[in-house]
Amino acid sequence: MEGHGTKFIRGATPAKLEKPDPEGQIHVTYNQGGEEKVEKYDTVLFAMGRYAVTAGLNLEAAGVECEKNGKFKANDVEQTNVGHIYAIGDVIYGQLELTPVASKAGTLLSRRLFGGGTEKMDYVNVPTTVFTPIEYGCCGLDEEAAKAQFGAENISTFHSIFEPLEWQYNKDRPAGTACYYKVLVNNADSGRVVGFHVLAPNAGEITQGLGVAMKCGMTKDQLDSCVGIHPTAAEDIIGLTQTKEKDGDNVAKGNC
Repeated sequence: MEGHGTKFIRGATPAKLEKPDPEGQIHVTYNQGGEEKVEKYDTVLFAMGRYAVTAGLNLEAAGVECEKNGKFKANDVEQTNVGHIYAIGDVIYGQLELTPVASKAGTLLSRRLFGGGTEKMDYVNVPTTVFTPIEYGCCGLDEEAAKAQFGAENISTFHSIFEPLEWQYNKDRPAGTACYYKVLVNNADSGRVVGFHVLAPNAGEITQGLGVAMKCGMTKDQLDSCVGIHPTAAEDIIGLTQTKEKDGDNVAKGNC
């Protein structure tokens, strides 16, 4: 996004927005490092998360505890603090806000309640994609969570910066644009892959397949034993050798 000209202001807190001229730009006042600054923009976008519209349900009368954002804490079988009242989907506090997750959780809950099922919803190995112009896909844990859960000394962070072959024909692409893979491996558990991240074209299609493999308990050795499909962006996930722990962040792909 920076390569396309988007300006990022980090470590700043917006204070107010003004538009003195209805046909002019928006004057944004913000605080950064204790200093008040004002800049002008054509468009201002706020991304502040979601609130659940649950107040009208009057669940307090049943003893259900509600968080400030209108959501409910639930255990691993979707029970709230009141055992016979359940929460699924976006209304669960701290869980993924994704339609397929809600659908899957609801299906499994109904099977447990009425069909004799025992399978619980897996909220960790959920393949997810953000459909930005260069898509971002992930499944499993992020780097910080993996190291906190399994110990930093047990995690190898394999990663690579690369450019898909198809980009060689895109002469309008901004300089410095690149794609990225990250595979988190738990060495204390036979090299099991506990996290996968990709920034590349068609990341959603790539992540769906890796999500199935991770549900099956894929290890790094099994991932590397697969034959890559050439020429695709997906093949670059096969055979990663450089890790953040040993090689740092400069991990540009060096072979075909």
